[in-house]
This record gives sequence, C-alpha cells and structure tokens, in this order.
Amino acid sequence: MTSSEPTPLWDLPEPPRSAPEPKATPAKKTARKPARSRKGQQNPAPELPVAKIAVDIPLAHLDRTFDYQVPEKLHESAVPGCRVRVRFAGQLVDGYLIERTDTTEYERKLAYLERVTSSEPVLPPSLHAVCRSVADRYAGTLSDVLRLALPPRHAKVEGEPPAEPAPAPDAPEVSAWSRYQRGEAFLEAVAEGRPANAVWQALPGEDWPRRLAEAAATAAAQGRGAVLVVPDHRDLTRVHDACIELVGEKGVAALIAGLGPAERYRRWLSVLRGAVRVVVGTRAAMFAPVADPGLFVVWDDGDDLHLDPHAPYPHVRDVLMDRAHATKSAFLVGGFARTAEAQLLVESGWAQQIQADRAELRAAAPRVTPVGEDFDVARDEAARVARLPAVAFEAARQAFAAGLPALVQVPRRGYVPGLSCGQCRTPAHCRRCAGPLALPGGSQDGAPRPPACRWCGVPETAFRCPACGSVRLRAVVVGAKRTAEELGRAFPGVPVRTSGATEVLATVPGRPALVVCTPGAEPVAEGGYGAALLLDGWALLGRQDLRAAEETLRRWMAAGALVRPASSGGRVIVGAEAGLAVVQALVRWDPGWHASQELEQRRELGFPPATRMASVEGSPAAVASVLDDLPLPESGEVLGPVPLGDYDDEGNAERERALVRVARPDGRALATVVRDAVARRDARKAVEPVRVQLDPLDLI
Repeated sequence: MTSSEPTPLWDLPEPPRSAPEPKATPAKKTARKPARSRKGQQNPAPELPVAKIAVDIPLAHLDRTFDYQVPEKLHESAVPGCRVRVRFAGQLVDGYLIERTDTTEYERKLAYLERVTSSEPVLPPSLHAVCRSVADRYAGTLSDVLRLALPPRHAKVEGEPPAEPAPAPDAPEVSAWSRYQRGEAFLEAVAEGRPANAVWQALPGEDWPRRLAEAAATAAAQGRGAVLVVPDHRDLTRVHDACIELVGEKGVAALIAGLGPAERYRRWLSVLRGAVRVVVGTRAAMFAPVADPGLFVVWDDGDDLHLDPHAPYPHVRDVLMDRAHATKSAFLVGGFARTAEAQLLVESGWAQQIQADRAELRAAAPRVTPVGEDFDVARDEAARVARLPAVAFEAARQAFAAGLPALVQVPRRGYVPGLSCGQCRTPAHCRRCAGPLALPGGSQDGAPRPPACRWCGVPETAFRCPACGSVRLRAVVVGAKRTAEELGRAFPGVPVRTSGATEVLATVPGRPALVVCTPGAEPVAEGGYGAALLLDGWALLGRQDLRAAEETLRRWMAAGALVRPASSGGRVIVGAEAGLAVVQALVRWDPGWHASQELEQRRELGFPPATRMASVEGSPAAVASVLDDLPLPESGEVLGPVPLGDYDDEGNAERERALVRVARPDGRALATVVRDAVARRDARKAVEPVRVQLDPLDLI
C-alpha cells in the first residue's frame, strides 16, 4: 500500500458529512440562485433514508463508510451496490452505496447524495465482503481493492439488454480423474455442493486444461458457478477452449486485463447478472462475481504473475481461498510442481492431496538425466563443465530420429546478456553510466555489433578493463539467441525456432526441430517433445532469492511435463549436479517431497509461509516513523532496516526496507497494527510515501 501525495482533502482533519447551514441572504440574491434554494428544500427518501457510502479515496484513515441522506428523487435508483457521487470535504468524489438504513449515529445534519452515477448494483454484499476481507488481510484499504475488483464503467454497455442465462450443461465424463488418488472423490464433493479443498499434482503430459474444464462443468451442471485462474494468456486460451467444449460458448466468460473497456465490462456484467456460470481468466478474474459459486481453482500458484503488482498486492491463491471459505465452496490448487504455501495447506489438514500412485507416475514421466552422473563422466570427462555435453547431443539426435522436436530451455534471454574481462573476470561496465555491458547480437553494415550498455544503449567500441587493462571480453552468461545460433551450427539441417519475450509461441508442429525458449515461454508440441535440454541450471539456482530452488524446480517440471514418457523415448537432460535436492526431486518427479523439505527449512529460519511478514519500504525517516508507531504482537520481531538502491551525496541511503515478522497465528494482528500505523501517518499529513506489503515474494 502506498500513501498518496498531499491533496486538498487533507485540509480538514475530519471531513464534514453534512451540508453547511444556508446563510441568510437578501431576497434578490436568492432569486439570482434558484438552484441552491431548490437543493436546500430536498426531502429525504420515504424509506431507509440513510445511505452508508464507501468513498473512493485511498487514504488509510478514511477507510470506513460515511453516512449520507438519500433524497426523495433518488429513492428508486439508490440501490445497495450502485455507484454514486457525493460531496466530500468540499469536493465531488466517487463512491459506492454499501447499504441503506433508517438511522444514523451522526448527530449533525447529513449531506445529501449528489447523484447516482449508475443504478447497476456492481458491488453486491458478497463481493463487498470479499474485498473488505482482502483489504484487512493485506493491510490495505477497501478503495484500493475495489479498483482491482471492479472494471471501469462503460455506460453504453449498461444500456444493452441483458444476456439470457446459459442453460446448465450435462454432467461431464470424469473417468480421467480416476488416475489420481481422491480425484473422483473431489469431483463428487463438487457435484454435491460440499466444501472440499485439495492440492492437485498433475501427471507429466496431462491434458490439464481438459481436467480443469471437467471440474468446472461438474459445478455448472448443478447450477453453481466456477472461477478458474491461470497465469498467462496462453494458458487462458487452452482452458477457455476446453470449457467451451464442455459447457458451451454462452456459459463461459474469459476475463483478462487486456480486453478493451467495453468488452471487458460487457463480460463482467454477464457474470454479475448470472448469465455466465464459468469464468476463466488471469489474475483479473480472481474477484469475478459469479452467482452461487461452487468451485475456485488456481493453476500453477507459484508463478509470480499471480501476485498483483498494485496495492495492496493480493495473491490469487489467498483471495480464492478466502472466497471458498466464505461461500463454503470447493477450492483446488493445481500444477506440475508444488509451492511451500500449498504444502502448508496439506500438512495443516486444510487440504487433501490429489496425486497418482508411483506406478502411474513412472508410466507417465520422462527419463531425467542430470549432467555429471558417474557413467556420463566416464564417457565424457568434460561433461561436468560442458554447457551441452555429449549426453545432451545424444538425446536431441534420438528425438530427431523419432521425428520429434527437442526443447531447449535457457534461463537468460538475449544474445550475450553479461560480459566480463577476458583476463581477470571483472564485470564489464559502461564508461558513461556504469551499466552492464552486453552483446546485442546481429550485424551492422556486415560486421558484428559491438558491445553495448544495457542501461543507456551506448556502444562500447574500445573496451579496456579498469582493473588489469585487458581489452578482451568473455561471456558470463549466454542468452537464448546465442544458444539458438550455436545449436543451429551443431545440428545442420534441423530447423531452429525461438520462443521468448518478443515472440512467444503457443504450439509447434510435431516434427524434428530445435525449440529454444526462456522459462515460461515453452510452446506445446503436437504429440509431445522427444527430449528437453535444461541448460545453465546454475543461473537459476544461484539467484539470491528465498524461492530460488522452488522456482527452479517449477520451471524445470513445466518443461519436462511437455516431454513424452520414458517408455516412448522421452528424455530430460538437466544441467545441474545430481546431488542437489532440487535435482533429486526432478529425477524422482516428486515435488511434494521437495516442498515439504522447503517448508521445514523455512520453519527453522522463520520465513514465510511458516510466519507472516510485512515489508515496509521508503525513505529512512518514513520507515522509522512507521516502526516507531508499530505496537507489535508478542511474537513480533523487526529485521533491519537495510539500505536499498542508491545513496545520496553524503553516503546515506535514499531508501530503506524493514521486515516485520510474527508467528503465523498473529498474522491478522500484524496486518491490523500496520494498517493503523499507516492510517495515523495519513492523518498527520505525512508527505513521504511508504510502501507496505504483506507476505512479499521477494525477501532478498
């Protein structure tokens, strides 16, 4: 949550909620302003004349409802959940009518509603309760959450006739779930409307969009709603197509932030009005107001795309968990890998595991070979240090001989994104701005492009190392483009395709080709890949990140799941030492074991999800003011603050960050005291902004 810049609203310590008493004026002045006279003579609504309004102001000390009088002319249109305009601290601001009552505790005269922007009840009580719960969990304000939950209004769309409700589909065939222990039992609970929580570990090669569509169709067949949230648009397309096949096109709505304002609002309204039962989308769909929800699903909850980058920074998994608990609906976390947060749900007993037995797993998984195994080293002494050893070439040739493509996963994009001195290994920096140098690749006027700065883009044509004076450069890491170029020379006659930041492929044909991609951009091959080469494992495992091992395993398993089973010749070559726990989890295809190990280590170290944490970032003075005004729970502990980023001319840090840690049972108390501390700063008209985030993904 980031406090706003000073506004005129801060001029009053307590905003008036009543109109000022009209001053006595001469008759002539009254005649010249008939509008003010008529406004002062408004009559209150005959029933429930008091409206509780949530004003759209992101100041923590104003995060509550304010009472206003409903005029008689707005009695019919001022319905709970509608958008309104009110006079607040002398300004007209937007707001939402939460409820109407007969009485108020405010002792002075109430101000009237200015107007009803739209009588469409876009904030029903169930959605308001969810948004309020999310704001409290993440120490945010209701105003910030409503900006994420409600799309901007489009007046023309509201005037369109409402769509007819889609008919309930037939119950789908769910025999494919019998491959998993407790799979059919979970769908039985969904069909019967019973609350059931599960963590699903999908088998390699599983048609997971179809399985999720079957779960959603099971809920829709009973007249209940379902919300399926996936990380990106490629996954969304696959799940949406599968749901249309089972539920019908009219019964499914795809919600994604990239839609135009009119189409996005049109689809959202169809969900709100009950015309659509199944919603699929990216994180923008986690607040979808489905009627009578029966199932909430998040796929691949470890993907950082599920964390909203806007205050108060909610995570899709946690929002859907709250919604499932509040509505007594089923909740499913699915993926090929497993996060420590999902493992905590299993170990606490809140969720059950849905996974296949070992025999089923061995039949579906590819053969995984770490580079550096004893028999590989015996055949090839350079296997320990080679970027692409002989065993990787052998796996790729076998895939091509079988008429299948081979997948190559490279952690870094670009050509050569990192350079250092060729003699002393000192990182190479730009002489102009001290940014890192990189090779952009390609040619210019027939000659290779010179190194250039990744920050300012200025070419470096005369590099000289400031430490040893050498003019030679060497690559620190090799990007996807350079890898594709090298593999093209190593496998002449085999097409090379790339999938990355500039162009992400959704699918590739099932014929011999080298598909070079960055993590998360792996296209689906028709019939599966014959081999997957996971290069530069050190670049993923060596990151300074609490979740480095967990994230590495997730990316490796996402690529390995696209490979054919070992019985069909499928192989995965991973460029990392076999003795590492993350490599062992990949070899055995056992993400649950790795997640339990990861969770146990975090318990010992006191890191999330075993604890709850709050991150406070800002200037040193701002961070100190929050910490000084923070009454911690008994288990509370402050780590830091530590400097971030740049330093000023006197050597002082311009920004700092402090971490506040408490035991997990005190998580709600931590959110409350942090929110109250920020509210007191806003009430004191503090100018310097502070960024507060609960349970941040990045701790290092």
